[in-house]
Amino acid sequence: MMKKWFQCVFAVIGGLLSFEWSAIVGKPFFGMLDTVFGIKEVAGQGYWMMVIGVLLFYGIGAWVADYGWKLLQRAEKWIGHIPIADLISGILGLGVGLLLTVNLLTPFEQAGLLSPFLHTVLTAMLGFVGFRLGYAKREEFISLLTKSRSSRERAAAGEVKGFEEHKILDTSVIIDGRIADICKTGFIEGTLVIPEFVLEELQHIADSSDLLKRNRGRRGLDILNKIQKELDVKVLIYEGDFEEISEVDSKLVKLAKVLQGKVITNDFNLNKVCELQGVSVLNINDLANAVKPVVLPGEEILVQVIKDGKEHGQGVAYLDDGTMIVVEGGREFIGTTLEVMVTSVLQTSAGRMIFAKPKLLEKAL
Repeated sequence: MMKKWFQCVFAVIGGLLSFEWSAIVGKPFFGMLDTVFGIKEVAGQGYWMMVIGVLLFYGIGAWVADYGWKLLQRAEKWIGHIPIADLISGILGLGVGLLLTVNLLTPFEQAGLLSPFLHTVLTAMLGFVGFRLGYAKREEFISLLTKSRSSRERAAAGEVKGFEEHKILDTSVIIDGRIADICKTGFIEGTLVIPEFVLEELQHIADSSDLLKRNRGRRGLDILNKIQKELDVKVLIYEGDFEEISEVDSKLVKLAKVLQGKVITNDFNLNKVCELQGVSVLNINDLANAVKPVVLPGEEILVQVIKDGKEHGQGVAYLDDGTMIVVEGGREFIGTTLEVMVTSVLQTSAGRMIFAKPKLLEKAL
């Protein structure tokens, strides 16, 4: 229906233009009639030209409507895939470029040193350059806005300088699931940032043909759904992407720099990369180890030896929180509960390991 209306409007415009320009446009046409058919004059030439213009523009209108609709759909699809922050940055750059054009070129045109055509060409070029520069500097623009907003919020809330509001989640910590419990306790302040490229990675994992990966991906999506709907936590889905970077971990580090935020992870390698890049990182494993009961050398604990250790004669036991205890000479006590004395504790980001020996052996010595 819209196409028919467009054709009718286009036909009316064509008819009016043809009638207005009949003396100019119709001269070659009626000259051809005089040459071929010997017709020197046609009554109502203007009206005949208007009819021809209506028919011609009505036919052209169908093609213009189809092509214009395809261009509109393509533009909508293209704009739909551009993050709003990137689009705003580009438009601001375009506005700056046009403003500079008006201020710089208008005096030259008024003085007669610049033709209107050249002025139009230069305006289009500078506007395009401004758009490209604004789009290229979108990350710095977002960072500037984030810093400004954070500064205002900190000033209003009386917070200390240097408070980093954004906490960026990586794929591993989402799948791990403990982040939801930590958020529930209220220990995580500020806004949780979930990048769109992390969501895409989770979706790929959830669609994997491997059953274990598929379950892990679906678990991660369930955790995010729980955080958004059940917990009183601010959640921001960051729609931007860094197309020049292929690795998700590198994108997380880049995003943390842009937003001046912290990365929450339990990935040991990402932890090290963040430290090298000067990005603040919160490791869930470090937090879990920090809240485990402190066990000191010389302390006595009651454990159950359940299996062999890697070295000869060793036995392995576990605390209630999952901490592994390597019992020297504990192989012969497998399946029994006994008191052991802690000899040393090994603490890393990957976890905690306790070394002990049976208290019975200590007494024998």
